[in-house]
Amino acid sequence: MPVLHQMQESGNCYKVRLVARQLGIPVTLRNYGLHDGTTRTPAFLAKNPNGRVPLLELEDGRTLPESDAILWYLAEGSALVPADRWGRAEALQWMFFEQYSHEPYVAVARFWLAFAPKERLDEKRHLVPEWHARGNAALGVMETHLRRHDWFAGGAYSIADIALYGYTHCAADGGFDLGAYPAVGAWLRRVAAQPGHVPLEATW
Repeated sequence: MPVLHQMQESGNCYKVRLVARQLGIPVTLRNYGLHDGTTRTPAFLAKNPNGRVPLLELEDGRTLPESDAILWYLAEGSALVPADRWGRAEALQWMFFEQYSHEPYVAVARFWLAFAPKERLDEKRHLVPEWHARGNAALGVMETHLRRHDWFAGGAYSIADIALYGYTHCAADGGFDLGAYPAVGAWLRRVAAQPGHVPLEATW
């Protein structure tokens, strides 16, 4: 059975758990602490030199890091990946957007404001306005799209939605006001209503 090296609190890890659950793919979870340095040990770095989770480890020993690459690997051939070329390109477009324009601000603000020790937060507090400005810009892009579309790619629920849901649904932890984005809020409810949906807090 594949092993998912992960942190329960991480939205990037949650995305992978959600896809696996919705597709009925069994995985074993191997949990790491948020502040214990276990992803920087020689044993872990031998699996992922970047020292990050999530990391999917296959039965044959191959390892695949990066959350959106793992989503694509698990979902390929399923209804969660658009069947047509244009839809797949749309999915990739939004997954790249999530990692480049969304996650670096929404997720980072959430980590520092909700999980970091106060003394470490004090060193970063001057960056909070920039995180909020850039994160709100990303949420605004999503809002514009969702005013005209129910989903992000291929006209149906897909891994593009899951990729963006991972940190958007808990953006309030990072000081973002999701009430300012009604179309995003309606989309969050549609995602949560999908068969097999599990919350971030759910353990296996």
